[in-house]
Amino acid sequence: QVQLVESGGGLVQAGGTLRLSCTGSGLTGTFNAMGWYRQAPGKQREFVATLSSAGGTNYHDSVKSRFTISGDIDKNTVYLDFDRAEPEDTAIYYCKADTWVRDYWGPGTQVTVSS
Repeated sequence: QVQLVESGGGLVQAGGTLRLSCTGSGLTGTFNAMGWYRQAPGKQREFVATLSSAGGTNYHDSVKSRFTISGDIDKNTVYLDFDRAEPEDTAIYYCKADTWVRDYWGPGTQVTVSS
């Protein structure tokens, strides 16, 4: 059974830094890509960033200059580094991993940015 587990969420002050981690287990083989989504209160879940098995990255415009996604897909691990966090980044952050057959989601980790 494939599982994704996020860690690193918590409270950070505006302008601060934070690192989220996600590790997958139970997969035979490797993921095609791993990434992050977030859902703020009262809003729909939205894309944040993704890392492909080839090393390519993609970001939502709102975080492109402040967040960095990294990791090792072969080890089923992905990170999201926050820089210059903003109150608007407050949300539950979900790790997502893609295979040819289906996508997998983690349970989420809360990030709160105080102003």
